[in-house]
Amino acid sequence: MVEIDRIRDLVAMMKEHELSELELRDGDQVIVIKRGAGAAVVPQPVPVAPSAAAGPAGASVAGAAGDHLAEAVDDGLLTIRSPMVGMFYAAPDPDSPPFVTPGSLVEPDTIVCIIEAMKVFNEIKADVAGTIEQVLVRNEQPVEYGQALFTVRPRR
Repeated sequence: MVEIDRIRDLVAMMKEHELSELELRDGDQVIVIKRGAGAAVVPQPVPVAPSAAAGPAGASVAGAAGDHLAEAVDDGLLTIRSPMVGMFYAAPDPDSPPFVTPGSLVEPDTIVCIIEAMKVFNEIKADVAGTIEQVLVRNEQPVEYGQALFTVRPRR
């Protein structure tokens, strides 16, 4: 397990050297830290097969914050995609209402869900202004990197 002091030291080093992204591999564990809007600390297991290591590892660090907002789909809708692999949570806790439902108005900094990856809870922001049209996943459903989570009708 990653020690919180180690993460703090890495973040301090990133700030000191004005880095926007850092990837650290230690055995079967990878720590990817990105600075900026919607960035998160996400420890991820390293794939065992050498041929598979180049694909997922490169994909997890290739984009900048906000890359989970994908291309427009039919009828001018945008898709908010998962920026990581993990467990989707629609609400901050089981007794609370969902962050968003169809018809909810969102701004770029509106939290739309939480994705938990290896006991790290990452708040996912809309990164677009508009109206949630559809929630595409169920609460407590595992999600993949790039999986569609919501469709949004952008504000014009």
